[in-house]
Amino acid sequence: MLEIVLLLRHCFTENKKLFIHLKTKFQVSIALLFATLFVGYGQTATIKGVILDETNTPILNVNIKAGNKGTVTNANGFYLLEIPANTDVSVEFTHLSHKKVVAKFNLKNGEDYEFNPVMSTSVEQIAAVMVTNKRQKEVAGIVSLKPETIRKIPGANAGVENLLLTLPGVSNNNELSTQYAVRGGNYDENLVYVNDIEVYRPFLVRSGQQEGLSFVNTDLVQNVDFSAGGFQAKYGDKLSSVLDITYKTPYQFEVNADISLLGGSVSVESISKDSKFSGIVGVRYRDNSLLVKAKETETNYKPAFGDAQGYFTYMFSSKFHLSFLGNASLNKYNYQPQTRQTNFGTLADPIALLVFYEGREKDRYQTYFGAFKGTYFVNNDLTLKAIASRYHTTEEEYFDILAQYRLGEVNTNIGDENLGDVEFSRGVGSQLNHGRNDLDALITNIEHKGDFKMGENRFEWALKYTNEDIRDRLIEWEVIDSAGFSIRPPKTTPVNEQPYIPYSGPLEAFQNVRAANYTTINRLQAYAQWSKRATIGTSDVWYNAGVRVHNWSVSDKNTASKSNQTVFSPRAQFAIKPYWEKDMLFRIAAGLYYQPPFYRELRDANGVVQPNVKAQQSFHLVLGNEYSFKMWERPFKLTSEAYYKNLNDVNPYTLENVRIRYAANNNAKAYAYGLDMRLNGEFVPGTESWFSFGYLKTEENINNQGYIARPTDQRLKFAALFQDYVPNVPNMKMYLNLVYNTGLPGGSPSYANPYDYQNRLPDYKRADLGLQFVLVDANKQFNNGWKKPFKELSFGFEIFNMFDVQNAITNTWVRDVYTKRQYAIPNYLTPRVFNVRTTMKF
Repeated sequence: MLEIVLLLRHCFTENKKLFIHLKTKFQVSIALLFATLFVGYGQTATIKGVILDETNTPILNVNIKAGNKGTVTNANGFYLLEIPANTDVSVEFTHLSHKKVVAKFNLKNGEDYEFNPVMSTSVEQIAAVMVTNKRQKEVAGIVSLKPETIRKIPGANAGVENLLLTLPGVSNNNELSTQYAVRGGNYDENLVYVNDIEVYRPFLVRSGQQEGLSFVNTDLVQNVDFSAGGFQAKYGDKLSSVLDITYKTPYQFEVNADISLLGGSVSVESISKDSKFSGIVGVRYRDNSLLVKAKETETNYKPAFGDAQGYFTYMFSSKFHLSFLGNASLNKYNYQPQTRQTNFGTLADPIALLVFYEGREKDRYQTYFGAFKGTYFVNNDLTLKAIASRYHTTEEEYFDILAQYRLGEVNTNIGDENLGDVEFSRGVGSQLNHGRNDLDALITNIEHKGDFKMGENRFEWALKYTNEDIRDRLIEWEVIDSAGFSIRPPKTTPVNEQPYIPYSGPLEAFQNVRAANYTTINRLQAYAQWSKRATIGTSDVWYNAGVRVHNWSVSDKNTASKSNQTVFSPRAQFAIKPYWEKDMLFRIAAGLYYQPPFYRELRDANGVVQPNVKAQQSFHLVLGNEYSFKMWERPFKLTSEAYYKNLNDVNPYTLENVRIRYAANNNAKAYAYGLDMRLNGEFVPGTESWFSFGYLKTEENINNQGYIARPTDQRLKFAALFQDYVPNVPNMKMYLNLVYNTGLPGGSPSYANPYDYQNRLPDYKRADLGLQFVLVDANKQFNNGWKKPFKELSFGFEIFNMFDVQNAITNTWVRDVYTKRQYAIPNYLTPRVFNVRTTMKF
């Protein structure tokens, strides 16, 4: 037998194809056994956690055993154990003074799972922990995303938001932006939490290329949960979605680095010798020049986007933990356009827009955020939290840009040295944009949270006070000249008929916004909710019911009016898992959701704050189903959700790039309905991939004029996230990110009446490909040589917009005196771009 094993091992070393053939065809039983053992080697997952007794005191020297592997807890009750992946594994926790705990796990390759059992002195505990934990999220309609997948998937703006865009119901037709719309909502309707702390975005950003970095640092992320609607009362008052992120609590010293042509990031995590203090710090820098300079507009573009974040925890005792989350961010945006040529029209009648620019834009967004969170474990059933946070942002937007354009016919004579040049001008003109915008916002939060368990019942509550102090100066004007005529605003009296009929009145800017606001908003929020797990016959059922209350008052020094309003938001969920042969879960969620206006929703089209704006109201009804099954002997899941939203007191808005301008008037009503589906599983063994489909229809009725499409009416969405590896070169990984969205409304002039213009932009199509060659990972370590210091090391090559599709985000409208027409010239997004990337871990 030994000789056969040695011979097979030699054959595998000399010829991998022979080994694969033997394993696949199952020709020799000993080869099958050997292959199974060999493939199983390295397919591992990790469980870790802190083991406490009934008084929440850490237990020293608990023996943890899984098969022939084992470990013990340290003085703080901490343990770490690797177990085989993709198989049922029973883990035993034993101690002389406590009863045994047995937990059953089935984790995927590379999965990092936290399990914190409480050991009893009187009752032996046996639990199938993995099923229980996952099911709690499934019944709440929450999608969990793996941090490893988030860090690896390619994208022009790689990160959490990039991965969200592959989910059904989530869309964004701008790869330079990290903002996203969910099921017909806009960018301001999404909640983002990091370790129970609500985080905010800058206010004044107008385009995706100004955004820089998302708040979320993926190097620090441990867990990502996302809900696209029908979420519980414990989450805040927004109309669309919740992104709930948990940062790491380190258990060892580790350094991670990620470097590419778009910038880089470094994170360091560590824990003290006594395990009381732990911390993780991340620093990031991003430069979008590679993407922006590839666009059709030639520019001098010098951005500098950087931030530093840290999350620290100190355990004063087993009962009281104090954490701090801090962030400092500085985004500088210097933009000096030079020339642009956009060709459009038809083959028979090609037209080009040629623009020469003068001037520049200089923006600066500086934000600081800090939050303390104290957690007190009163006993095994009661946990109390206190959170205090402050967010401060100072933002500047200064620009003076003169654009002089020619609209004309293109030379199409093949072989002519002037091929592609504009030879005959149909229209000439100029446009001057001026801006001096300053904003200073200080947001302070104080919050208490509680969590109490009583048998199968769980009660959660919170009370939160928020103060928002905002000082804002807005000065923007635009002057348009066409064929020698200074174009007046289109909605003035007398009717503007330029450039066809000259107007002899005084000059007036085409658009002119001037405002200064000194606004204070005080908010008092609270919620209480109850949840329970029970059975009906042989079926498992889950209940959740809760209510939120939100009171806010708005005052502005420049207006005499003040407002004080209160809303109540009841919400409920129900889920049932029948005892069927097929693994099915059904759920229903309904609730009345309010969105009390944030500062931007109070500011009208002229920049003036309107304190009396009401909270937008939305009734949610969500019906969901999850079907888990096996295909090719691997796990898969099909998730389906049908939803309906009925909205009242809607605050209409216009959307241009990523800038939202509200009417600051609750003069509309709306609705949205659709179907979201996602199939995910191991299409390739050891990797998770998924395919998404979404259908959405959302319309609004402004001032009873009739229903028209809302600015986020994205009818169809297809997306795929696919991971693979080269069979004969298993260290070569492949990641593919595909998105197709039908066109959004928004192809009309910014000043136009939406009832007169219902033009749509072209469909959005994008494919990003990443190739990664792994030199070092958990299964391939080195004891000597230059690779010895690395825990992980890989080099990659990325192709953004692989098929070089011309996606448009807006249209520029140009008048043609020659034909008396207006032309919509698309503003294209990024073309095909190549990037190189390396990641490492020490």
